[in-house]
Amino acid sequence: MKKILITGAGSFIGTSFEEYIKNFGDKYHVDTVDMIDGSWRDMDMSGYDTVFHVAGLAHSDVGNVTDEVKKKYYAVNTDLTIETATKAKKDGVKQFVFMSSAIVYGDSAPVGKKKVITKDTHVNPANFYGDSKVQAEKGIFPLEDDNFRVAILRPPMIYGKGSKGNYPILSKFARKLPFFPYVENERSMLYVGNLVEFVRLVIENNESGIFHPQNKEYTNTSHMVSLIAKACGKKIIMIKGFGWAIKLMSHITGLVNKAFGNLSYDMELSEYKEDYCIYSLEESIKLTENTGEI
Repeated sequence: MKKILITGAGSFIGTSFEEYIKNFGDKYHVDTVDMIDGSWRDMDMSGYDTVFHVAGLAHSDVGNVTDEVKKKYYAVNTDLTIETATKAKKDGVKQFVFMSSAIVYGDSAPVGKKKVITKDTHVNPANFYGDSKVQAEKGIFPLEDDNFRVAILRPPMIYGKGSKGNYPILSKFARKLPFFPYVENERSMLYVGNLVEFVRLVIENNESGIFHPQNKEYTNTSHMVSLIAKACGKKIIMIKGFGWAIKLMSHITGLVNKAFGNLSYDMELSEYKEDYCIYSLEESIKLTENTGEI
């Protein structure tokens, strides 16, 4: 039996993993610890094989924030991560799995321009949020040795039942709008059901290194909206010819590029020795919009 400690109570990813792993009976034992009050510093982690660190501050509006808010991001996303990994190693934990993000490569390319991340692409954070993840990675990698494995996951946008971010907005559009603009774009995304299987494999195989999991299919935003509408029993018409309007709006708000811009991983970057994409894009949309089961 592998014993896993999730650091970060109530998180979308942590909760999803904990529910998924129940499908494997007594092969895995999972506990979760809340990182907010600091009491975790007194716990003994020596009985765990893996610490799965999901605690952190998620992406928010980074355009107009105070220095105090920026410091909080570094305190949680960087300092807390390094402190947790250091303690895990000291207590004899064998593996530390860190949830980083594709944000370490910067923002999405503007509408109409491609951005494909390959094995040769260097990290290039565009803001303090991305940099807080990069600094965390830099802080935990030197801890690795023969007895302590460090695995860093840099997933693209994660979605699923209960997820936050752009997906709920697209879902709302798909449910309410009769029309939606058709825009050519390409995005890597990751369904949470595929993510948790990938995490399980990383833990099972005691992996170390940097990983870039994604769905087997790239996502086109307009196509995704049509799949959401279909899953909800709605009909939505895709209207071409609005590319100019989308580009114009992208200069007004960064949300447009997040939704319609381009950001994808080269598929070779996401290959793994075992298949972790157990759900197709269409299947994942149906599960997200209907049962939410993974």
